[in-house]
Amino acid sequence: MTTATPAPVFDHVAIGTRALSDGWELFGGLLGGTWAYGSDQPGFRWEQLRFNAGPKIELLTPNGDPRGAFLDRFLTGRDAGPHHFNFQVPDIRLTLDHLRRLGIEPVGVHLDRADWKEAFLHPRDAYGIVIQVAQSSGGPPASVPPAGVGTPGRPADFSLIEHHVDDLAGATRLFSEILGGQVDSSRPGPGAAALTWPGGVRLRLTEVPAIPPAAARTGGVQLRFSIMRRWRPFPALRSFRCRRVKRPRRRWLRPPE
Repeated sequence: MTTATPAPVFDHVAIGTRALSDGWELFGGLLGGTWAYGSDQPGFRWEQLRFNAGPKIELLTPNGDPRGAFLDRFLTGRDAGPHHFNFQVPDIRLTLDHLRRLGIEPVGVHLDRADWKEAFLHPRDAYGIVIQVAQSSGGPPASVPPAGVGTPGRPADFSLIEHHVDDLAGATRLFSEILGGQVDSSRPGPGAAALTWPGGVRLRLTEVPAIPPAAARTGGVQLRFSIMRRWRPFPALRSFRCRRVKRPRRRWLRPPE
């Protein structure tokens, strides 16, 4: 009897922000995200929130260390917004081999640690967004929320990520054949593809042949949450452009253009 190889997991969407408090007010206070874990790293701090369904949100902020210059560059002139997608893979070396066969050369490859191995795909190779692939052994260390994290709002589902790309066929191949998404042929409309992962993760790729330069840095990423809360303004929303949609209990969040 053979054992099935574990599939990649779409683990989280990372959001770069100058102020973690803004992220918590939005994704926790308004959208019901709860503390998962977090830690300080050379150059930045990361904190993750989990939702009823869908991937986690990771908040990233620079801490003044020169090793966080990549995040400072990202935030300069753009304020808060999606920085990368993270995929947990069972065998990172095999994943990197598959990427190279597609003609994609990973960058920032670090395979020396036993507990955490990672590599990145540049936005030009990942259709407009940084992609982090990682292999970990064991879960993150236990941690407690920092002081000042308020009470979360009503629980929400992180129900959909929409990613605008300029090559739908190429992006679908990357996210399905390499990153483990299952193509859902019942959902996409014209010029779109829908993919799913375990845990209620849904990604919709929408082909936009001429992505505006201001949106090209994040591929026009938009996030949808399903919540049961009447709309009210939050100061943290100054860092994001939000658009209500007509369907009840849905809200789109997208970075400023």
